[in-house]
Parts: sequence; structure tokens; C-alpha cells
Amino acid sequence: MTALAPARSTRRLVLAGASVLLVALGLVALMVVRPSSASPSGTSSQSAPAEDSVDAGFARDMAIHHQQAVEMSFIVRDRTDDEDVRRLAYDIINTQANQRGMMLGWLELWGLPKSAAGPPMAWMGHTLTPADDGSLMPGMATDAELAALTAAEGEEAEILFLRLMTVHHRAGADMAQAAAGAARTDAIRNLAQGMVRGQQSEIGLMADMLKNRGAKP
Repeated sequence: MTALAPARSTRRLVLAGASVLLVALGLVALMVVRPSSASPSGTSSQSAPAEDSVDAGFARDMAIHHQQAVEMSFIVRDRTDDEDVRRLAYDIINTQANQRGMMLGWLELWGLPKSAAGPPMAWMGHTLTPADDGSLMPGMATDAELAALTAAEGEEAEILFLRLMTVHHRAGADMAQAAAGAARTDAIRNLAQGMVRGQQSEIGLMADMLKNRGAKP
């Protein structure tokens, strides 16, 4: 198995994200032309969320959170031949890249910046102090953990990935649960509710996969 080239991985992640964003923007444009109850603002006459709203804050922060999940999934995909782990990685890549594109597309439609002026998770009432380890939000892997995953092979990589992604999903599900209960737009509420269900299901799956490898979460 060949070593992962960081530049190649970053290029691939950027290209994948750009492609998904273009598709999402196209879908959002269609919603503007033909408004429906599933439009990003909830109804065709509803105004866009404010820059400091739960909807905008969640979209920005979860887009960042998802980006790292996609990155870790690309890494483990190239570090193992195990079909179950690779299948999970593909599912995370496809689902979270698509969701990330949708959220960035909605921010574009709402005319809001895609990055926050202040610290992350302020929309949840949290005050986060920027960490020096590369972990921007709860659940996110540190630079050292990403380096360890990149250096690992086979079962070692599988176990590290499953542990990191379990922590990542738990924090992501907490964020999504908060947005599902407090967001103003149907689009964010519905997406967040789907994230909670999907990530909780994958947490259970990953617990079983770790148990099969004789490892704890």
C-alpha cells in the first residue's frame, strides 16, 4: 500500500468540495425559480436568516466539521483494504460532502459570508477559545491525530479512524440536535434532524466494528 501524498489528498478534497458546491448552487437556483415548501427559507415569502442566526451559524460551523470528516475518510480509504471500513468511508465522503455543499449553497443564496467573524459555535451560546492543536470545534481531530491516522496502516488505521470518527460524530450530532430545535428555516431544521439520525446510526455501527477488532471506542 502506497503512502498518502498530502498535497494530492488536499487537491482531491478541494475538487470534490467545489463540485458538490456547484451542484448545490444549481439546486438552490432552481428553488429560487420555483419556490416550494422545501425552499431554504422555509417558505417562498420568508426572509433570509440574519448573519448571527442559528441557521447561518450552524451552516458555517457544520460545513467546517464535515470537511474534516471527509478528509479523514479519504485518508483511511487509502490506508486499509478492509471493505467494511472503506464502505463506511465512502458513505461519509458522499453524504457529508453533499450536505456541506448544500449548506454553503444556502449561505450563498442568503447573501451571507461563509465564514464567521467571531469564534465558532457562538450560535449555540458557547464561548470557545481557539486551540493550538488544530482542533477548531468539539469532536474535531487535532493535527497530531490526523498525522497519526495518515501514518497508520491496516487495522491500526481502521481502529484510529473509527475512534476519531465516533468522537467526531457525537459532537456533530449534538450540534445538529441544537440546530434542529432552534433553527428558523425548514431547510436547516430538516437537514439537522437527518444528521442526528444518520450520525447516531453510524456511531452504533462503528461501535460494533471496534468490538469486532477487539478495541474500545
